[in-house]
Amino acid sequence: MDDILNFYQSSSLIGTAGQPTREQFGLIAGQSYSAVINLAMPDSDNAIADEGALVTALGMTYIHLPVPFEAPSAQHVGCFFRVMNALEGDRVFVHCALNARVSAFMYKYLTLQKGASPEESTSPLLAQWLPRMDQAWQSILELDRNDIEA
Repeated sequence: MDDILNFYQSSSLIGTAGQPTREQFGLIAGQSYSAVINLAMPDSDNAIADEGALVTALGMTYIHLPVPFEAPSAQHVGCFFRVMNALEGDRVFVHCALNARVSAFMYKYLTLQKGASPEESTSPLLAQWLPRMDQAWQSILELDRNDIEA
């Protein structure tokens, strides 16, 4: 799994990363992940046009929640929370193009839905990104439970 772009194991049930290659989805399935959530836009760098078909052919559920990098919203976060809550107890692999979108969304999910501390919820990639994060993403990290329709 270390060969997957910016792979990070958020918890025993949740792995996150940037865009996997076609071959790496086989590795993900082999690690007993039952679902793949893709937050990248369909035209993101290295996007795989038939990713949904590829993932489902490997026996995993595929959910695409495209989040525009320039315009993330509380509604996107709420949708992500609903999907994650529906998959509670499953082994879930969440990716985007680089693991930036995912790192921010996972931070909110872990702190607001799971009660984890900010330190526990900050992935290495998020820690690197924070000093240069733009206002759109800073506003996502500042959302509280009342801002998100989960």
